[in-house]
Amino acid sequence: MAALAPVPCVIPAPDWAALATRMASRHDEVTDLLNLLREHADPAAGSAADMEAVAWALACASLGDQHLWQDLRLASRAELTQLIAHWFPLLAARNTGDMKWKKFFYKQLCLREGLTLCKAPSCGVCSDYALCFGAEEV
Repeated sequence: MAALAPVPCVIPAPDWAALATRMASRHDEVTDLLNLLREHADPAAGSAADMEAVAWALACASLGDQHLWQDLRLASRAELTQLIAHWFPLLAARNTGDMKWKKFFYKQLCLREGLTLCKAPSCGVCSDYALCFGAEEV
């Protein structure tokens, strides 16, 4: 298996203007996602400021309509996976079923609350809905 390229030192940059309204109206969600990411951060991955910037970008972009890697303006899902594995390796290790990241994050939030049925936001109109919400294990 080919090794992945080193994680770039670039902080993902979602379309902040497109997310602004959702970020304001769903602030609690962003906070919950930030807390989830912070709890799984690797302090050796980089500076605390860079980790916060990556966590903030991931949390806010999770409110977007597209796949998370697209909302973050990354080149591929593999690049997103590599980014998450670098900054939040304990969380990445929990995604044993290769669940789509946005769905995985929200599933983790639901599990914290003891909920067993939960879906990621903004996915209902996605053309890949059946791929993300088919039978899979966490």
